[in-house]
Formats: sequence, C-alpha cells, structure tokens
Amino acid sequence: MKNLQQQISEKIEQATDILKKFGMPSAQLNDRTAYCLLALLNVTPEKSWRNIENPLIGITPMMDFTKTNYLKEYAPNSRETFRRFSVHQLVQAGIVLYNPDDSSRPVNSPKAVYQISPAAFDVIKTYGTKDFEPKLQDFLKNQQSLSKQYAHEREMNKVSVKIKDEHSIQISPGKHSELIKDIIEQLAPRFLPNSTLVYIGDTGENLVFISAFPDRNTFVRFAHDIAWETEAWIADNPDHMIHFNGDKFIGPHK
Repeated sequence: MKNLQQQISEKIEQATDILKKFGMPSAQLNDRTAYCLLALLNVTPEKSWRNIENPLIGITPMMDFTKTNYLKEYAPNSRETFRRFSVHQLVQAGIVLYNPDDSSRPVNSPKAVYQISPAAFDVIKTYGTKDFEPKLQDFLKNQQSLSKQYAHEREMNKVSVKIKDEHSIQISPGKHSELIKDIIEQLAPRFLPNSTLVYIGDTGENLVFISAFPDRNTFVRFAHDIAWETEAWIADNPDHMIHFNGDKFIGPHK
C-alpha cells in the first residue's frame, strides 16, 4: 500500500499531466496550478479521478485545501499569484468557470468563486481510461467556441455606460460600476453640463505597475524594495523591461 507522500506525489504528477494534455502553457505546468486543479475537483491524495467533484471554490479555500490535503502551505500573500498565474489561465482555457453562480458579481469581490466547466469535468473524470483521449480531443476541438461562449456570457453582464448620444462603453459589473454609470448619465448632465470626461476606473481592467529608474545604479539601490508581480524599467537602457517573478505581463521584447 502506498504511503501518503507517495499518493501526494502521484496526484500532483497526474494533475500536471492533465494540464499538459489540455494544452496549458509551460508556465502553468507546476505544482501550484496542479494544486488548483485538485482543489477545484476536490481530489484528495487517495481519491480516484472517476470520483471527482465540481464544487464552487475561491482562491483562499484552494490554498487551504492544499495545506490540509497535500501538506503544502503557501504564504497568505501568495493569493494573487494563485489567481493571476494559475486560475486565470485555467479560465482562459475554458477549463474553469468564473463566478458561474452569479456572473454579475464584481471582479474584485471577496466572494469570487470558480468551478470546473461541465465540458472539462466530463473529460477529466475519464482520466486513466480508454475514453479520456477521444473526449479530450472533442474538448480541444470545441475549445475555442466554448471559450467564446463563456466570454459572451460575461460580456452580457457588463454595465453599459452612455458617454455621448452616439457612444457607449462597457465596464465590469458591480455596484461601483452602477455608481459610475449614474454619475456620468445622471449627475453630469444636471450639475456639470459643460464638463469633459477624462477617465473611468474599471476594476476589470487593472494596469501593469512599473517602477522606473534613471540608471542601473539607482535601480540597484532600490531593487530590494520592488514588489513581486511588477515590472522595472531603466531609462539608460530603454529597450528592455525587468519582469519580477519571471512572468511577462507586457509580452516579449520585439
């Protein structure tokens, strides 16, 4: 009989193999993303893939699941890394749904939850059987249309804000966005008739944070204060960006 550590290692290896077969990028073929998948399926070390489940689960509960069942503890400030560099990509791939219970929930809500998509669930429960490969191929064949379908459902819940008679914009759902809509459409015409709209802050479109330095020496002086998951740029070498944590937010240098 396998001991717990053997079961843990085997499940992480199998989860990573599933991610690879689903075509996930190499940056997501790691233990962290494997833990996310296992938590999303409620697969404990001794549990078989045919008995997977599809609970609604948030990022912090995923980390708690990992600590309790796989004996791997992550620091609380790793939450954003889980969300941005593991779960986000699973959502983009159509493997996981974001707020399927309430797609109008604000993107920055602490109640945000995720769930394995029905199509991906149907594939994964056959892992290790002869049915897995054909089901996987069907999923991959329909992956683009599935992702478009889920994206369309999210778009349908966005808040439409009328900027001018002939122009409207769509912003992420939530009470904050509803207030923005009221300010622009109700307050401005009544009390600010000649005002000009300069900027709308949408929590669904967060910007990359970049620390800029005049030269390398200055950068070295402050490097230890730069936050993870951000960028650094040095003016006397302007064609390059330093990506803290190795993941590129903006894309490769061209």
